[in-house]
Amino acid sequence: MSERYSRQTLFAPIGKEGQEKIHGKHVLIIGAGALGSGSAEMLTRAGVGQITIVDRDYVEESNLQRQQLYTEQDVELKLPKAAAAEKRLREINSDVVIHAVIGDANPEKLAELADGKDLIIDATDNFETRLAINDISQKFKIPWIYGAVVGSYGMTFTILPGKTPCLNCLLKTIPVQGMTCDTVGVISPAVGMVVSHQVAEALKILVEDWDAVRPAFVSFDLWRNQYSSIKVGKAKDESCLSCGVSPTYPFLEAENQTKSTVLCGRDTVQVRPPKPREIQLDELARQLGSLGYTVKGNPYLLSVEMKDGRVVIFKDGRALVHGTKDMTAAKSLYNRILG
Repeated sequence: MSERYSRQTLFAPIGKEGQEKIHGKHVLIIGAGALGSGSAEMLTRAGVGQITIVDRDYVEESNLQRQQLYTEQDVELKLPKAAAAEKRLREINSDVVIHAVIGDANPEKLAELADGKDLIIDATDNFETRLAINDISQKFKIPWIYGAVVGSYGMTFTILPGKTPCLNCLLKTIPVQGMTCDTVGVISPAVGMVVSHQVAEALKILVEDWDAVRPAFVSFDLWRNQYSSIKVGKAKDESCLSCGVSPTYPFLEAENQTKSTVLCGRDTVQVRPPKPREIQLDELARQLGSLGYTVKGNPYLLSVEMKDGRVVIFKDGRALVHGTKDMTAAKSLYNRILG
């Protein structure tokens, strides 16, 4: 076994056998922001065999304060986070197979990506996606680790299908909503704390040390020196539509999916096309340029400057409309460009 992991294999709960198990596993990380980039780096350094990382956004200057995989060059190039993360992670550990998915983690994409995965790590910023992850986890019997951070406050919980309450159960008993989409800022030590909790739990699952998996919902506030651990086993609801005796997986249904979303803490709306479409970026750039728009781009996206906003268009037909939280206005700009 490589000397690279010698300090990890000296840790008795992992050892050489555990390291071999880690190397044979495939982890799906949803989100490549603060939590996702931190978790991806730790797991890459730990020698996980394969990591698939999914993200819909691109790197901006405000990310650099806490999203540890990214550089000023990534900002300048407007690289999608998944692509920038893939490049950096491969430089960190060439033994790990990294799969980057630039796109929205909607239920259809999650179902497609769930096949063959051993663990899902939540690094998202909205509950629509989290609840879809939760239902995918239950449907495909894949453990997942919830995590959230805002300000100096963080929380995390490990969900084992068939054993623990699911997120849908917890939302009825623990006030976790609204804690990840705010304008109060965030400090990087709080990010690191949540990442450490998530990755520690991930390693326990990857080496199959199920007795070591934490059964409690953990929350903390680093600035106020507060830490709590709540056992939530009794929150499991046998009538839950996500994990109960007769599950229907409601958050995978089309009527529960929005086509437009205000991104967390930003004057930005994501607009998704009604049906999947493939955008020829070079052709679109020429068309928009001939109409007098200022267009900049790379192989992954186009940034279009308009009098009433800036629109970033991805190859899958999604667009981020900057400068507004008005979904109607955002859709109007989207339709003006893409029809």
